[in-house]
Amino acid sequence: CVFTFSQQTAFAPVTKSKTSLEVTPDLEVVALVAGQENYGFAIVAMGEAIWSFLEAPSLSHAKVLVPATIAAIILVAVSGPMVTNASDAASIKLGLEIATGVSVGLGASYVARLLSPYSPSAKEIAFGGLLVAVAGFFSFSQNLIVDEFVTLPTVPIPELPSIFP
Repeated sequence: CVFTFSQQTAFAPVTKSKTSLEVTPDLEVVALVAGQENYGFAIVAMGEAIWSFLEAPSLSHAKVLVPATIAAIILVAVSGPMVTNASDAASIKLGLEIATGVSVGLGASYVARLLSPYSPSAKEIAFGGLLVAVAGFFSFSQNLIVDEFVTLPTVPIPELPSIFP
């Protein structure tokens, strides 16, 4: 078997083009994905709180239910309808921003539980909740950036010398 290459194709000059691709997000897909993440986060947050409470049920330990319940109410009643509204990009953006803020607040409550000197339930449960809150934050903020609801500033990159003509 013999392979032959012509000089034209083997050493074709590399040209750099500065074209930009215009991508418009499909709002129905964005709404579907964001809605699943939003409602899933609410369910997992409530599940963690209930599990933690059931490990050591007492009136004083019921306080672990408060942050998750508030977060779930906001995610289901406020953010949920907004992120699933496929006809309005501004509504999806605001819903994702609210969900991102809720994930930060819930994450802070998990950090407070981890730093508490005494906890009736295992700290591993709160750490699992913290991991889910961090994942929720990155998921919601990624949707804001990837779907171009939020634009990050860009830094101009200087043209670097090339060894190819």
